[in-house]
Order: sequence, then C-alpha cells, then structure tokens
Amino acid sequence: MTQDELKTLVGLAALRYVVPGEVVGVGTGSTVNKFIDALAAMKNQIAGAVSSSQASTARLQALGIPVFDAAAVPELSVYIDGADEIDHQGYMIKGGGAALTREKIIAAQSRQFVCIVDASKLVQTLGAFALPVEVIPMAVARLLRQFAALGGQARLRLKDGVPLLTDNGQQMLDVSGLQISDPLAFESTVSQWPGVVTVGVFAYQKANVCLLGTTSGVKTMTF
Repeated sequence: MTQDELKTLVGLAALRYVVPGEVVGVGTGSTVNKFIDALAAMKNQIAGAVSSSQASTARLQALGIPVFDAAAVPELSVYIDGADEIDHQGYMIKGGGAALTREKIIAAQSRQFVCIVDASKLVQTLGAFALPVEVIPMAVARLLRQFAALGGQARLRLKDGVPLLTDNGQQMLDVSGLQISDPLAFESTVSQWPGVVTVGVFAYQKANVCLLGTTSGVKTMTF
C-alpha cells in the first residue's frame, strides 16, 4: 500500500472514536485531511468540531461541518491528530505543519488523544524528525545558541524566502541532531526558555491511542 492509502486507512479507522452528538477536536496535516474527509459522512451525527488550524477549519467548513472556537467548548471527548514521530510510550513530535501551539491547547482540553499515523512515523527514540518550536521573533538568535548548547542545529523556518509566520503570528525553528530520550524532562526544560511559545514535544499531552497504518491493516496501540 502507498503512504497515501495508509493515511486514508487510519483516517477512516478514527471515526469509531468520534462520539455522536458531541464536538470533536480535529488536528492538522495530510493524514488529518483524510480523517476530515471521512468525517463528512457522519457530519449530521456530531455537533461540530474544534480545529487546530485555519487550514483544517476551511476544510471542515467546506464539507459543511460547523467549527467552534476552542474557548466556547469547555471539554472535548476526543482529539484526533497526526504526528511527525511517535514512540512506543505515546510521546510525539508534532509541528511540521506549524500548528503545534493550537494542537497542544486542544489536546489539553480533550479527554482522549487519538494519534493517526502511518508506520513510518513510529520510532524508538524521538529526534530523527527535526523538532519544531514556535518562538517569539526577538528571541530567535538566543534560542539558536541554546539549542546549539544541547547539540542541536536549529534553523529558522522559511516560506518563499522569508520567515514563516504561524497562525499565531510567531516564527518557527526546526531543530535537528537531537536524541530525546526523556521527552517529559525535555519538554519541561525547553518550555521554560524565554521566547519559546511551544515546543513540539508532546509528552504531557501524549497520545492515549495510536492508530498505526501498516501494510497488513490498522494496528491499535494504547498507552
């Protein structure tokens, strides 16, 4: 099966975690797009969605699914999103789509986090994928030096030759060369650095369930 077919497979499988009559949390990315497309088939059975990005909001609304502001929904039964990496404990690296801050906020207000990925995203130790970090622009130069002190190589994410701006109006760093053996400690430490908005390690808001697309079907991992 192609990677695109595996994404379609897990997107469909995630429908069984959607609670009828409630608002569902929806993430961002190519795999989540498959879930959104599948969700359209049961749009009349849910109250709507809370979305982690402008791109996902536009896709949901185009399919006739109401989108609510996160602040208007005190708690979500489930948040469904992809990941750039996930380990065997449910810890993740996220933020390849630059929506990590909103993703972490929605994950925190959800009772269950269901991660949907293809098998290529499962790793033993986080760090092969460059770590996304949303930052305040005035702190960029100093944060580059702080990551270098940890052995990482940080670079400013560009789009069309200029710094990419997130939906929050901030900038993104991508940090390569890290081996994150203790995700909880790493997330806690980097989150305290002045100028860091959100670090793309999801340890405190880790996945409860991972639907892993494999050539032999969807494998369910629980944490």
